[in-house]
Amino acid sequence: MTRNALLVAALGGALLMGCSPVQDLFSKASASPPPSMAAPYAVSPGTASWSKPPAGYLKTGMNLDGALIVGPPPTPDSPRGQADRATFEATRALAGTPAWDKAIADADLSGTHGFKSFSCAAGVTISPQATPTLTRLLLRMTDDAATLYQPAKAAFQRKRPAAGNTKPICVPREPWIETDGSYPSGHGLIGWSWALVISEVAPEHASAVLARGREFGDSRIICGVHYQSDIEAGRYLGSAMVSRLHQDRAFTADLEKARAEVAASRATGAPVGCPAG
Repeated sequence: MTRNALLVAALGGALLMGCSPVQDLFSKASASPPPSMAAPYAVSPGTASWSKPPAGYLKTGMNLDGALIVGPPPTPDSPRGQADRATFEATRALAGTPAWDKAIADADLSGTHGFKSFSCAAGVTISPQATPTLTRLLLRMTDDAATLYQPAKAAFQRKRPAAGNTKPICVPREPWIETDGSYPSGHGLIGWSWALVISEVAPEHASAVLARGREFGDSRIICGVHYQSDIEAGRYLGSAMVSRLHQDRAFTADLEKARAEVAASRATGAPVGCPAG
């Protein structure tokens, strides 16, 4: 299939699923010649650099069935499945672009890059130093997230878009690319759930924070390790998880402390190093 045909297919998928910022990014990138796929392009650090998050809040389980909530992924030959694949193929042209660099930063779940990007969206510094309760709360949520998305991944065993090929992706090609399920997306879940919580403690900037949470998941499509429907399913689970967390006393107590931290951090001034505009 030609590059133009892939773009048409991807845009056709947007009509099926609603307009997506991922297709918008590709449209902008395609206005100039794409980077050579033979040229080196950056990738994120490998899994050896990952650190285990602190234990989550929901020690006794969420009583939520992730697979039942999201339902099965689209089949490869369905219109949705074909649109998913076309988007993967088309967005390979983003390798080496600013969107690619952002996707590399968003691959990090340690909080190092995520706290910075969410700080800029929220207009307040979020960091272990300025908001220790909030940052630990967000990291604990990543542990809770795994108890929801991992069983669903195991139930569906959807192959990742990068499996079985050598096309550009923004992470090292480690064994999990071929073996770990694609649907639903853990990053999609975590980015959206972080955004929901941060928008609660920084409601003045809720729209920008939620947009940042959406972009966080979209970065995995740009990375080439998830389909768009994987990300959307992850967001459903993120909403379900945050709803469940609000029933946990330890979480709600930390959330109240986080509100006070954010207010104190805001009083010290806006975060530094954020993009203009």
